[in-house]
Amino acid sequence: MKKFIELALPEEIEQPEKQSSKSRAGRSIFTLLHRWAGLFLAVFLFISGLTGAVISWDHELDEWLNPQLFERQSQGDALSPIELADQFEASDARMLITWLPLSLEPDQNLGLGVSARLDPATGKPFDLGFNQVALDPVSGEVQGTRRWGEISLNRENFLPFLYRLHYSMHIPDAFGIELGILFMGILAIVWSIDCFIALWISFPHFQAWRKSFIFRWRQGSYKLNFDLHRSGGVWLWGLLLILAVTAVSMNLKLEVMRPIVSLFSTLTPDPFAMRIPNPPDEPIEPAIARHEIIQRARAEAQKRNWDIPPGGMFYEPAYGIYGVTFHEPGHDHPDLGLGNPWLYFDGQDGSFLSDNIPGAGSAGDLFLQAQYPLHSGRILGLPGRILVSMLGLLVAMLSVTGVIIWQRKRLARAKAVSNK
Repeated sequence: MKKFIELALPEEIEQPEKQSSKSRAGRSIFTLLHRWAGLFLAVFLFISGLTGAVISWDHELDEWLNPQLFERQSQGDALSPIELADQFEASDARMLITWLPLSLEPDQNLGLGVSARLDPATGKPFDLGFNQVALDPVSGEVQGTRRWGEISLNRENFLPFLYRLHYSMHIPDAFGIELGILFMGILAIVWSIDCFIALWISFPHFQAWRKSFIFRWRQGSYKLNFDLHRSGGVWLWGLLLILAVTAVSMNLKLEVMRPIVSLFSTLTPDPFAMRIPNPPDEPIEPAIARHEIIQRARAEAQKRNWDIPPGGMFYEPAYGIYGVTFHEPGHDHPDLGLGNPWLYFDGQDGSFLSDNIPGAGSAGDLFLQAQYPLHSGRILGLPGRILVSMLGLLVAMLSVTGVIIWQRKRLARAKAVSNK
């Protein structure tokens, strides 16, 4: 009987004489909140942790798995990306190019992002069957296509499948809402709050603070599992909080993070925050060609004395906005710092809307700029990406150990009741 009670109320929970009744009551409430928040989060954090450990290397793994999409096989002089894009878009009136690299390395194919235009007969987007395509830069021939984020484990779709699983669990959209992104954003908010609750209950009183940092490797599986969960979380608390908060930013930047940051700091206008997106069946067709946008972007960059070329551009049909980024060939995924600069233009009249210049702006701007680099680890380069991969595995471990603690205590309490 005593053994069962000890399992249900292990020595890690302080004895009554060491705490006031008010302190015990507060601790009980926070312990209960942590328990149910942890059980609510466990499966999703386990999946996100494991997928996050993998997608820290998504570009390298994707290129390794699918060389036909990325590696150029032809010989000869390459056409310009703009010329290739114009030819390909003209070959099929159903398509609108939404992502276009403007500079390529000599051994690369041209990877385009596309979306479907509306079918005049139905008023719905055409079914293209893909949203990414790889073109040979010499001949313009299609080297491969895929639908990014499709639920599929084949080679072409494996990394995009994991990436979308990481931030949306592949929950389908409904009512014009990206439910998966919304759901995972809410989970990230719960996780952020739970980080503080977990820290509170890990330090019941000052005299016992050392216990929250130790690992009892040779005192049995129960105590080791408990220490892996509690002490592991304490040692990594700051990094886990960064992952949680940046996850909120990744999924709910416009809805949650930007409004909160704007309460404490002025922010550079964000064209996406100033417009309501159109539904998928009402895309905004660009009224100004990409050639003109590139010219305007170069002129704007010249005013700023930038000596780096345009590296890529997108068009977002839901908002009617062009974006042009600047970087040298091969540096579209920056491995250090806050990323590459962007300029944004209106898709109807070509007017300059705003910019996003890493390292420039208010304290709030810098905070928002740091969210993806922090979440991905790229802010610290290769060491940061390795760290984030390890953190992903540790998040999965904390989820498992937390469930094991709950299950053992539940069984112990049930046995204690049955033996009374």
